[in-house]
Amino acid sequence: MVAIAACAETAPRVPEYPPLEEVPSSSEPAPVARPVTITVIGTNDVHGHFERLDAFAGHLEVLRAVREDDGGVVLVDGGDMWQGTLASNLDEGASMVRLYGLLGYDAATIGNHEFDYGPVGPRATPGEDAPDPRGALLARAAEARFPVLAANFLDAESGAPVQWPNVQPTVTRTIAGVKVGIIGTSTAETLHTTISANVRDLRMAPQAETITAHARRLRDEGAQVVLVATHAGGKCQAFDDPEDVSSCDEDEELFALARALEPGLVDVIVGGHTHQAVAHRVNGIALIESYALGHFFGRVDLVVEDGRVTSSTIHPPHRICEGPANDCAPEPYEGRAVQRVAAIAEAVAPAVEAAREQRERPLGVTLPERIGRNYQRESPLGNLLADLMLEARPGADLALLNAGGVRASFDPGPLTYGGLYETFPFDNRFATVRMRVSELRAVLAQNIQSTSGTLIVSGIRVRARCRGAELRVELRDRRGRVLRDDQELTVRTSDYLATTNSFEGLADRTEIEEGGPMRDAIAERLTERGGELRPEASFDPERPRIDLPGPRPVRCE
Repeated sequence: MVAIAACAETAPRVPEYPPLEEVPSSSEPAPVARPVTITVIGTNDVHGHFERLDAFAGHLEVLRAVREDDGGVVLVDGGDMWQGTLASNLDEGASMVRLYGLLGYDAATIGNHEFDYGPVGPRATPGEDAPDPRGALLARAAEARFPVLAANFLDAESGAPVQWPNVQPTVTRTIAGVKVGIIGTSTAETLHTTISANVRDLRMAPQAETITAHARRLRDEGAQVVLVATHAGGKCQAFDDPEDVSSCDEDEELFALARALEPGLVDVIVGGHTHQAVAHRVNGIALIESYALGHFFGRVDLVVEDGRVTSSTIHPPHRICEGPANDCAPEPYEGRAVQRVAAIAEAVAPAVEAAREQRERPLGVTLPERIGRNYQRESPLGNLLADLMLEARPGADLALLNAGGVRASFDPGPLTYGGLYETFPFDNRFATVRMRVSELRAVLAQNIQSTSGTLIVSGIRVRARCRGAELRVELRDRRGRVLRDDQELTVRTSDYLATTNSFEGLADRTEIEEGGPMRDAIAERLTERGGELRPEASFDPERPRIDLPGPRPVRCE
């Protein structure tokens, strides 16, 4: 556990806010006699990466000093805060929540991976010994020194907003005399991109309608600035001109959301989820998203005069520091030197140390070259992990893995447990599903035609071809024999994939293993293998395991 009290005197300077229940709720805006600049700083998808937060704290100190005479800083996060690294996962995100409190976050929204830990303790899904499917999330929210926002999460049965400790739809801050309202939402994909057993009693309200209702209320209550933190994102390639969106994918959810809102209702949206970047203006709204894993932050400067925003300046995503996290030196910012804040590094040191022994444990295999992952198509690393699933739990006809669960490539050199963890950070258990070939064919056909992460297979080969407007999918076993629709297969997969909508109707033919996470079994199998791992051993581009007529998503005309 991380001791914060010892760092109180050296912690970075943060605004003094009243307790959440005492936040001013007056409907009258505070008078502002001169132009005030409110700097909005946004982060997203940090995923438990502590490494650069001390350097980020140095940037915040600079910005708070710059704004001391003419305004203030608002710091918000777009979700997926804590799940993803061994150090953060060992205490189920508690260290990250403490660090966010030290950094002075004004609010953070809930992302899909906030649900991944499931109950408090080692289980990732509820059971008799750990019945609350959101125990870990609720514990972190209750501990937070900042409000956790979830405006569009509803109870599926009643349709009412969720009632969780320190979780609320909005929060209001008064900064330099300016009343700032903050709304938190999440993508409609949220409940389909985490373990469904942990969220099956929830549903999502439409974002645009939810934001509109809360923004109007906040404006009626005197908010002069309205911000949204949403775990929904976009994707752009160029950031020289915020008005030029030609490098952006305007079909992404963040852009659709901005276009759906009434002009002038919302000033800034801080996005997340896609691990891409945005620093653009759409429908008069400043949109920022800053890649992932704590490497960048986003910034918008708002000038407020006579109770309204008169101008906004959108900055490109700012890299916190170049090079290895522990050695990188931040460049000067705003003409001032940026110092890494020792209190942040000290606060996280116990969590990092607790993970060190596990992280550095060698697995007994060496990689002469990189073994890469790919989200949209078959990859050497995806195939390797699927093969290891079958080896670790023999007796199945095939293994099925989702590419979204493979988060990083294997780098050259000796592989450690920490390297495997970065690649496979989710505490998913093995699941066994008994299904007919026709059912598996339908699952694969749906995935081949979708934009979600590709499915990875071991033990079978898949050939898909268009016949007119119809996609035909043929499955063959290890010996090359065509599988008949009525044959029953034993499929080894993860509890995440086995409980998604793709496997709907198969719950009575699904068994979830009670043991440790899949990752540990894969680590044991790697150690048993030993020797070298090469990408060509698991992937032959001339003979893919899933043979498609073109890139995913396949469209048959």
